[in-house]
Amino acid sequence: MKITEHIKNANGKTLFSLEVVPPQKGIGIEDLYTNIDPLMEFKPPFIDVTTSREEYIYLDKGNGLMERRITRMRPGTLGICAAIQHKYNVDTVPHLLCGGFTKEETEYLLVDCMYLGIENIMALRGDAMKGHQYFEPTQGGHASAMDLVHQINDLGRGKYLHNEDTVGEDLNKFCIGVAGYPEKHMEAPSMNYDLKWLKQKVDAGADYIVTQMFFDNKKYIEFVTKAREMGITVPIIPGIKPIATKKHLKILPQVFKIDLPEELITEVENAKNNEAVKQIGIEWSINQCRELLDFGVPVLHFYSMGKSDNIKKVAGELF
Repeated sequence: MKITEHIKNANGKTLFSLEVVPPQKGIGIEDLYTNIDPLMEFKPPFIDVTTSREEYIYLDKGNGLMERRITRMRPGTLGICAAIQHKYNVDTVPHLLCGGFTKEETEYLLVDCMYLGIENIMALRGDAMKGHQYFEPTQGGHASAMDLVHQINDLGRGKYLHNEDTVGEDLNKFCIGVAGYPEKHMEAPSMNYDLKWLKQKVDAGADYIVTQMFFDNKKYIEFVTKAREMGITVPIIPGIKPIATKKHLKILPQVFKIDLPEELITEVENAKNNEAVKQIGIEWSINQCRELLDFGVPVLHFYSMGKSDNIKKVAGELF
């Protein structure tokens, strides 16, 4: 079932969903199940599965020579989606990137999604390659999520890359999600500029938006208000991440280019240890989510990052 259908069928009730990260190469899927299992009591209608772009590794060839190779540290997104669907009988949402994929590879992935019965896709540009300052499109790939949305919609109408004529009529229409940034994308010169790009992604065929994590609900509410004023009418799902360690004070702003509220920073700094920080993060997320429930959000989408114990405690107070 499509995400938009899940939201419609909920009749105004807020849904619970989560995002998981594939294990690194060589690690079994059981660890992933261990983190998903405790959250199934909250009946998530869908689970997102991230993907990773390629990165360079260097192999020692001896005599001081190094060989550069391209690898993916966390492959297997579609396989994990299929496994989760089979084990839990829930819809899955594979993340599809521009970075690291050609248009042909993207088409093959979408065809595989059709065969697996996957109806939802999260379309993302992706980050710059590790060690690169700026995003550079893969040769033969897309430069923006908007272009990726166009290709997904074309394929849904039966229009393939190297076919002159369409071969179907909306038989495989995907429900497409895109990313939104309550504190603007790090590369956007202003929030208004960023929202214009978001509007273009929606106009290109995106069906819903999932936001970057945030810790100040005012920023999400202002973001939604401005998006609606700009004519964006699709569901805007908030992304939630309970803070868990003192390191998050540095890591989250550095990686995701977000601000943390001063009150939260002070509480974390004064915490005796990471166990105390985790409890602070749980309580902050519970209060944050209660406000979002009052605001009427369609879904509370949790970024699990491979851990579920704190999310279970938050969801247990809400659902």
